[in-house]
Amino acid sequence: MSEQSESPDTADDKSTAEITVPEDFPRDPFPSGLSGTQPKFSARLIDGKYVVGLTQEERAERYVGCLDLVDQLAAYVNRKQVEKPDVTLAALVDNVASRIPHQGWELGLSEVDWMVKQLRARFPEAQSVQ
Repeated sequence: MSEQSESPDTADDKSTAEITVPEDFPRDPFPSGLSGTQPKFSARLIDGKYVVGLTQEERAERYVGCLDLVDQLAAYVNRKQVEKPDVTLAALVDNVASRIPHQGWELGLSEVDWMVKQLRARFPEAQSVQ
């Protein structure tokens, strides 16, 4: 009976362990600073170890979530491009990118920046020429 209860947890661990998170994805989306005159850092005690930032599993989960949002936003831009042919692709991408931080998705600023970068990379023809 204990084997049945352990197998779903093991399956979840394997699924996050198999995910390759790119190096440019943020490692600590919510950096914290603690007041005082001496340098300090914020850490959590997980399985007997102090962890600063995200664990590998947490980082993989957040990456999958952010990537899913980028996929949805890219599909939205494509749909709006058909619905509003008079609006430039650059304007559509800029509009969607500017609204990401205001959606209540509990993202860190570094994750928002990463998502905007990924969204813009999906539409290279929307890049402004300077």
